[in-house]
Amino acid sequence: MKVVAADQPGSRSRRYALLLAARDSEYVLKAYGGYFNVFVSAFGCGTADGGEGEEAWDMFRAVDGELPAEGDLDGYDGFVISGSPYDAYADELWILRLCLLVQDLVAARKRVLGICFGHQVICRALGGRVGKARIGGWDIGIREVTMAATLPPCRFLHALRDLPTYAKITECHQDEVRTPRFSSKQWRSMILTCHTYTCMQVWEAPVGAEVLAWSDKTGVEMFCVGDHVLGIQGHPEYTADILLSLIDRLSSTQSITESFAEGVKRQLEATGPDREFWLKLCRSFLKTEELA
Repeated sequence: MKVVAADQPGSRSRRYALLLAARDSEYVLKAYGGYFNVFVSAFGCGTADGGEGEEAWDMFRAVDGELPAEGDLDGYDGFVISGSPYDAYADELWILRLCLLVQDLVAARKRVLGICFGHQVICRALGGRVGKARIGGWDIGIREVTMAATLPPCRFLHALRDLPTYAKITECHQDEVRTPRFSSKQWRSMILTCHTYTCMQVWEAPVGAEVLAWSDKTGVEMFCVGDHVLGIQGHPEYTADILLSLIDRLSSTQSITESFAEGVKRQLEATGPDREFWLKLCRSFLKTEELA
């Protein structure tokens, strides 16, 4: 089934596809009507119906094997791959098919934005390496990431003008784009001493990718391939209530301990993400035209 946010008849709208790699939670269905509305509200023009003919969104439930047909790909200006409770390195058929689609989209120079699982699956599809986090297991809550001091000449980055040196983002993952086998002490030392992308090339993002941000927990928080591929490990689209609901669900299934969950909740009371920055970044990526 394809869910469509309809555009205005007779006008040329930008069209985007959300490739949903998770099933709607009970909370998100009740509060937002599903993840589709969460993503369109976060990354779209502000409405879910292609208001004023500016843009329209379709949704494909990739987790259930639903993907856009090959003949329809040219009709889209960009694609967003969501987060997921599944492992991006697993060999389930729908994940392998999604990897093949990513390869086709990148070859066609379509804009592809990956969030959390989406970030990881893009990395895998393009030849990088993904696996369980090597430092500390789950990363849930607000994480401050460091932006590379030397950034590539991408138009979507230039459109933002002044990028911050640090930015807080909402995280919820236990997998990551893999890094070489350093001890925790060696890894943290390297994080503290690296200031440019040249230092970061040892990390196993895909060939041709450039690492844009990292944290003391995760080596590749954000990467790009030119102007047409962007992966973000965190969740720019998450609101505080969505994360709190997810924390309760993970705690109730004993995926995380009650003490861990309470610690994250205390953190959320004290601080929050720089959400507007991340939403502006994602919108800039999806909407900034690439030079021919």
